[in-house]
This record gives sequence, C-alpha cells and structure tokens, in this order.
Amino acid sequence: MFDQKTRRALFLIAFGVCLYAAMMHLDVVLGALSAAVDIFFPVLLGLGFAFVLNVPVSGMERLLHRAVGLLPEGRRPGEGAITMASIVLVLIAIAGVAVLGVTMLVPELIASARTVAPLLAERLPEIEESLAANGVDVEKLAQFFQGAGASSATAAAGSGAQGLLNLGLGSIASSVFAAARSTISVLSSSVFAFVIAVYVLASKCTLGRQVNRVMDAHLAPGHAARIRHVASLATDTYSKFLSGQCLEACILGTLIFLAFSLFRLPYAGLIGFLTALFAFVPYVGAFASCAIGAFLTLLASPEHALLCVIVYLAVQFIENQFIYPHVVGSSVGLSALWTLIAALVGGKLFGIVGIVFFIPIVAVFYELFRQWTNARLAEREARGGAAAR
Repeated sequence: MFDQKTRRALFLIAFGVCLYAAMMHLDVVLGALSAAVDIFFPVLLGLGFAFVLNVPVSGMERLLHRAVGLLPEGRRPGEGAITMASIVLVLIAIAGVAVLGVTMLVPELIASARTVAPLLAERLPEIEESLAANGVDVEKLAQFFQGAGASSATAAAGSGAQGLLNLGLGSIASSVFAAARSTISVLSSSVFAFVIAVYVLASKCTLGRQVNRVMDAHLAPGHAARIRHVASLATDTYSKFLSGQCLEACILGTLIFLAFSLFRLPYAGLIGFLTALFAFVPYVGAFASCAIGAFLTLLASPEHALLCVIVYLAVQFIENQFIYPHVVGSSVGLSALWTLIAALVGGKLFGIVGIVFFIPIVAVFYELFRQWTNARLAEREARGGAAAR
C-alpha cells in the first residue's frame, strides 16, 4: 500500500511520538522497566551465566570432538551427548576449584578469626592512648557513632575504645539479619538462573537454529548477515578476554604468593588466592585484596605491615604496566594504551561492572571500526584503480 520511503517516514514519525511520550512520563517508564527487570531477573541472570559458561564449555567440546574423532565411525556419540558431557565436565571442574579454594580459605580464615579478637582486645588500650595523644576525644567519638544510629542498648555497652569496638560489633550483628534476607533472595535467584543456564547451554544448537530462522524470515539478508557477524565477533572477543583474564589472575596470584613467601610474610597462600580471585576485576580488584592482606598482616605481624604493602604495590605495578595490558589486551586485539583507557572509562561510567565488561565491548567496536575502515579504503582504492584505467 505504501512504498518503502513512505513506510520509513511513518516509522520515524511513530518512533518520535513514542520517544516524546516516554520522555514526558520518564518516571512511569523507569518504574515499568524496573518491575520488568525484577520479574525477569532470574532469566536475564541465567542468560548471562550461559554466555559466560559457554566459553569453557565450547573449549571442552573442541577437546571432546578431537577425542571422539579417534573412535570408529559407528561408535562416535552424537552432538547432544558431547555437549552434555562438556557441561558436566566444566561444572565438575568449577566445583573442584571451589572446593579447593574453600579448603585453602576456611582454615586460614578460622585461624585469622581466632587471632583477630585477642589482638584487637590487647591493642585497644594502645589505640585509645594513640588517639588521645593525637588530640582525639574518644568519648566524643563514641557518642558521635551512637548518635549516628546506634541503639541505646548498644550505647550503654561501654565507652572509649572498648565502646567503639562494642558499637562496631553491635552494628555488625544488627545488619546480619538484613544481609541474610537479601542473601537468601540472591541465592534463590541464582539457583533458578543456574538451572536456566544449563538448559540454554544444553539446547544452544537448537536455539541457534531457531534464532537464525527468525532472522531469515523477518530481516533482510544483509541485516541478518551483519547481526550474525557482530554476534560471532562479540562471542569470540569475550571468549579470548575471559581466557586472558584467567591467565592473568593465575599469574598475579602466583607472583603474590612467591613474593610473600620470599619475604616471609604471613598468609602467603590465602592472600595469593584472594588476589587471583579479585583479579577478575581489572586494575581495581587487586587493590581490594591488598587492603585485606595488609589488614591481616597488621594483625598477625604489625612490624611487617609496611613491607606487605610495599611488596604488594611493587608486584601490582609490574602487573598493571607489563602483564595485564599484554596478556588481556593482546587476547582481545587491543593495545596496552586502549586496554587501560577502556578500563578507566568503564570504571568511571559503570563502576566495577564497567571495568570488567568494558574492555571486550571496546574491543568489539574497535574491530568493527577497523573492518569498516579497511572496507572503505579498499573501495576507494578500487575506484581509483578503475578511474586510472
């Protein structure tokens, strides 16, 4: 009934009207989006889990395909069996790493907890004397924290440095129940999301064929091809990024463990493991583990606290300047400069989540822009060659 130009004009007019209405009722739109996210949060989280777990699952599938290729033709399992076996093996590997981490972490944490309370109790008089010597009125400081939200029962628990300690313990105890409720909610959503992720991974081939059929039926061939290209590039880039991040985390954790062992600093294994775990947050996570390590060292061996910080900062400087940009940046096709800029901009815009995911996102846009530039240059050279002939 309408030609293509008229349909495009009508679409733009309708889009402009909808956008204007949404901007005039932005609070309603944001409320509806928030409610939709709350409802579909387990599904969205499950899709995110599936996207992340697809990296090791795909790697395991490639290994199993090579092993299956050695079997006779009639005894080779089907594609579905290989996918399910890959999922099971990856989940077993993740569970093994988690169990290993817990067996390393829990004894250290129990030993630390047993030493922290006596050490704090022993040093409370020293802390109070040090604060008083520097002109700090401990009584007024305790009253300030009480007025900031401590209950009267907690306020009566004591005064001075001991009162401050009681206030801290009371506030921690009062927040445990709220934290427990939110933790139960998050755990229940995570369990549902994990189940959804397993189903998505198990049927990813079928889902892929269905998505391709929908795109072929409703999109122009050129648009469908571009969407497939971008999706393939994003998947490949994130796969390389996650592999590089895992390698970088192992390198940094090993370096911290070796450095702490060399200088005979306490909790070398625990702090090395925490460093590797926190290293999945680029440029920032290692400093969080540094703070934890410095705190534990201060409690166990105060005279080594400064040395702990110096060793940690030295290893962190070497890692940030020479290891991370080359290991992770080269894996996603970004130079060290662009990797650092992507992490800084992502952290400024979206916090920790931006730091983690902005590097592969920038890598995808960088590769698309590079391909588009090369295509334009090739067209220009082709037109120049044709004009010269």
